[in-house]
Amino acid sequence: MAAESGENKNSFNRYACLCAIIASIISIIFGYDTGVMSGAMIFIKEDLKISDVQVEILAGILNICALVGSLAAGRTSDYIGRRYTIVLASIIFLIGAVLMGYAPNYAILMTGRCTAGVGVGFALMIAPVYSAEISSPSTRGFLTSLPELCISFGILLGYTSNYLFGKLTLRLGWRMMLGVAAVPSLALAFGILKMPESPRWLVLEGRLKEAKKILLLISNSEEEAESRFRDIKIAAGIDPDCVEEVVKPPNIHHGQGVWKDLFIRPTPAVRRILIAAIGIHFFEHATGIEAVVLYSPRIFHKAGVTSKNKLLLATVGVGLTKTTFILIATVFLDKVGRRRLLLTSTAGLVVSLSGLGFALTMVELNPGERLVWALCLSIIFTYLYVAFFSIGLGPITWVYSSEIFPLRLRAQGASIGVAVNRLMNAIVSMSFISIYKAITIGGAFFMFAGVSLVAWWFFFFLLPETKGKSLEEIEILFTKNTRHENQGLEIQPTTSNSV
Repeated sequence: MAAESGENKNSFNRYACLCAIIASIISIIFGYDTGVMSGAMIFIKEDLKISDVQVEILAGILNICALVGSLAAGRTSDYIGRRYTIVLASIIFLIGAVLMGYAPNYAILMTGRCTAGVGVGFALMIAPVYSAEISSPSTRGFLTSLPELCISFGILLGYTSNYLFGKLTLRLGWRMMLGVAAVPSLALAFGILKMPESPRWLVLEGRLKEAKKILLLISNSEEEAESRFRDIKIAAGIDPDCVEEVVKPPNIHHGQGVWKDLFIRPTPAVRRILIAAIGIHFFEHATGIEAVVLYSPRIFHKAGVTSKNKLLLATVGVGLTKTTFILIATVFLDKVGRRRLLLTSTAGLVVSLSGLGFALTMVELNPGERLVWALCLSIIFTYLYVAFFSIGLGPITWVYSSEIFPLRLRAQGASIGVAVNRLMNAIVSMSFISIYKAITIGGAFFMFAGVSLVAWWFFFFLLPETKGKSLEEIEILFTKNTRHENQGLEIQPTTSNSV
């Protein structure tokens, strides 16, 4: 494989960064929708007179619909391209936000929430894939983690919106919280049209001249662009020395046969990749992040915070912590590596969830008393949990799963990971209230701590390091037997040959 040499390899391409930022705006809208619902549910329950079960369904239905959207997004992006898939997601979001902002009753509100959920599925699949496909190996961790950073920023905006719009009348406040998301959705639908298409998708379509032109824009030198162009052509099954402007590549498929290659007759490497992608998406939500992000007002209320304004203000702290530590993670992903951050993050989850479970259990064992120390510990461990999640497991899930699949399988492979992610999100968000009523809220967080421990072992044994590898090189990590070195923090292939 052609080598990228000199300082150009490690330089930062501003145009690629700008493209990734614009594509990631859709993640801000999704994050806003998630964050704003945590506070809006307090007012919706009071205004529409709905039960706890209806609240759980309202919270979780978005993720059920996102599961459908994510599975459709893989095939859609193979047909119409990555860029127009982002446009489609923005339009779906716009319709959902308008319906929720208008909602005169629970049925219309659910319709809007379901519509927005389909948009979420599209957004979660396409933003990391697009960012991964336009970035170089030296900056891919940073650029591919931008969607998760934007989700966290959106959650923070949603919490802030709760606090500000919560001062309006009951009937108007929550509708403004939900409906205002239509504005950035409309802006993004037009703004994304100024962005280039993914060069890797263009190569799959046989549009080599267009792909080469874009690679020259997102690379730091003509030599780097040529090296990346050759690697992509090889991965797509095209002769690397081909100089035609438009060809019909042998592997053009629009998604046909991909499901067989993933599930029915996968190679050993693809099987390991699929297990890694499904596993990391499963554990991202099985460790309880949605319970904290979506139900943080209830957690703080259980801990002893009774004022509605103070509940929403404490929740803003959750969003601020999440955004700050994901921002830190984006800086270290390409320096420290995915694996080291992931293992450190997951170990921190075990400790912080155990501490939160202990503090909330103490509060429940003393129902008539106001335990200030337990209240303080609950808030501290909640923020610690969010910090540890955000510096590792949160952003790395999307970075890792979007970069490990081979080119032909990437869009639909990533969509499978997103579908698992949304399914777990839905299970946690729709069952958390019932779980903590059955085993106490402290017991629920002890349960999440146990799942986090299992997650650490899964990551330690099954996820090799991908830092600094090109997308076309990564499959080799899963092709050959790997061995642990440096106390398990690095995994290296047994051979240096590449595809």
